[in-house]
Formats: sequence, C-alpha cells, structure tokens
Amino acid sequence: MPCLRGNNVYKSLCRWEKCLGSAGASPYRWAGWWTQFAGDFGREAEYKSAMAFTAFPGQKQVVDLLQRSLGRGRVAHAYLFNGHQTGELEALARTLAKTLNCLQPVRSKPDGPATDCCDVCASCRKIDGDNHADVHWVRPESKSRVITIEQMRDLMREMHLKPNEAQYKAAVIVAADRLGPQAANAFLKTLEEPPSGSILILLTTAPERILETITSRCLRLNFAGEAGRRPAPAQMEWLAAFGEMASTEQKSLMSRYRLLGVLLKKLGEVKAEIEKALTARSPLERYDDVEPKLREKWEDELAAAIEAEYRLQRSDLLVAVQWWLRDVWLRALRLEGGLLSFPELASTGRVAGRVSASQAMENLGVLERTQRLLGSNVQEALALEVGLLKLNL
Repeated sequence: MPCLRGNNVYKSLCRWEKCLGSAGASPYRWAGWWTQFAGDFGREAEYKSAMAFTAFPGQKQVVDLLQRSLGRGRVAHAYLFNGHQTGELEALARTLAKTLNCLQPVRSKPDGPATDCCDVCASCRKIDGDNHADVHWVRPESKSRVITIEQMRDLMREMHLKPNEAQYKAAVIVAADRLGPQAANAFLKTLEEPPSGSILILLTTAPERILETITSRCLRLNFAGEAGRRPAPAQMEWLAAFGEMASTEQKSLMSRYRLLGVLLKKLGEVKAEIEKALTARSPLERYDDVEPKLREKWEDELAAAIEAEYRLQRSDLLVAVQWWLRDVWLRALRLEGGLLSFPELASTGRVAGRVSASQAMENLGVLERTQRLLGSNVQEALALEVGLLKLNL
C-alpha cells in the first residue's frame, strides 16, 4: 500500500496499526492455547505456516543484516524488533529462535554458524508448534493489557535454568511496550546480566513507549518497511461497502447514524467470531474436572484474550477506514498518481468532490482522536458515534 513517507498521516497510521499489542494465556502452564490461536484471523494468516528467513522478501534488507551478523557468530543477548505488524514480528522472532536451535541449519559457509533454519527438523517443528521446552513466550495477559511483574519473574526463573534440549534458551516478549513499570524495572537486571546461552527478543509496534533503559540494552532492528499493509479480502469487501454508503449524500443525521450502524454491526460480528474461536481453543473446553481456582484463572485469561484480540482487530478495521479517508484527502489535493491506497474505490473520489482538502485532513485527525479514546475506558459506541458525526462527508 503506497503512502507519503514524510507526512504526519503516515506516521500516525504506522503508530496506530498495531499499537494495542496482543494478549493471551500463561505460556508456561496452560499449554500455550493462546499462542496456537494467534494467526487464525486475516491479520496474521500469512504468517501462520512454518517459514524460514527466505519467506520475508519484504524485509530483505533487515533480514540480510541479521543473517550477516549470525554468519559471523555475532548473536546479541537481546534484540528489539519493531514494525507495523505484530504477526510478522512474531514470525521473525520464531524464525530466529529456530535458526539458533536448528538441527540441520542453513550455513553461509561450511561449518560456519547457522544463518537460517531448515524448517523440518524436530527442533523447528517444536518451536513452530509452541511446545519447545526452551522457547518461551510472554504476552499481555490481564484485561488491562499489561505484562505483569509476576509474568516477568516466571520468565526470568525459566531463563536462568539450564536448557533442556536447545543450544539457546529463547524468550520472546510480545508487545514489550506493554511492560508495566514494575515488570520493566525487574527485567532490567536480566538485560544487564543475561544468563549464558540465552537470547531475549522484544517485539513492539510502539517503540517510543519502551523505557530508554531497556531499548539501550537491545540490538534494535526496524522491520517497519516502506509501506502499509493491504486489508484482508473480507475486510476489503466490507471497506468497499462502507465507502459506498459514506459516499452517498450525508446531509441528514439519519444517514450518519446508518453509517454508524454499519460499523457497529461489523464490530459485533468480529467480536462474535473471536469469542467463538478463542472459546473453542480454551482449556475450559477440554477439561471439565478442574479445581475452582484453576477454572477461574482460565476464565479470566479467556476474557482477557477475547478483549485484547477484539481491540486489536477493531484497531485494524479503523486503520482501514483511515487509509480510505487518506485517499479522500489525496484526491481532494489532486495528488492521486500512484499514491492512492485503494485506487479501485471510486467512493473516495465522490467524497473528495464534496469536501475541501482541509476538511479531508480534519477527518484524519478525527479518526486519530477516536482511536485514542478507544484506547482508554471510554464507551465504545459513544466514541464511535462522536467520531462519525464529526467527519466531513
């Protein structure tokens, strides 16, 4: 998806695209049911299957840099991967863990260090299946979507134990920007004095939210790329329908509320799909006879996972609307060319014919403020209602 690299719209979109991170169940005790779920929706489906570094052509420059470092035997004790897509960052971290522990690795030189994984050995399959004893994942787990100090203490205990079967013990911290203050401070000691034979991989879509004391101790790799991500086909179909409705005359209040109804209906469908998929994967569906405290724990984790995934997909949907509004702005400026994200959608041209460039730019600010409100505890329907009523259409 093309975009204007130097303007504030691009920066805002990149910041929004996955700013909410992700959440899930405990990676140590509950069989990794949440990590097995990650990727089932369109947002991460392209990264679900096993893959090596060669499967990331869009990140060739950064991957080549990483592989050259691996080929020289220079493995950092801690990496910070930042980019726009959490799914892609997770897949890259998984590939790095596989490469370091692969039983039949690809090498740039005979008998040299591994530079890629084979993707077929027992170690690679275990890491892909989230059941490798020496590869651990931490995600925001509570409803507040923060990584707690208890999670980090569990992780640090695991990392200080000797590896069971791997050359490197690996810990992947998803949405590292969601580390709580206490968790971040407790983690600093491990960053300063990492256990031998261990590697820490921090993932974030919002690096500016991570403490400088943490980022300064990591080798930072930027996988942001030069362009945004095109929506999945189902999301694209919905966006086209939404755009067609928005491009009709929006003079009456009723027409604006109809547009709000379309958005809320879509969000309701998204949440229902998430609830169905995650509930089916929860250990609650597999084990009937469990202790009450454990059942309560699983119920809390399921609720937190549903809420976090919903917020993530809601953000994705609104980012798609943001790109659509950006096209309206570009058409209002008569700066079409190859800059449009959705050149096939004529609806952006119809709206651009009714609004000025400044009004189109105001729309982008409205969506930004709406996203910020939704990131707080404001009522969802109210925030969306206020946002849509303010749009110049």
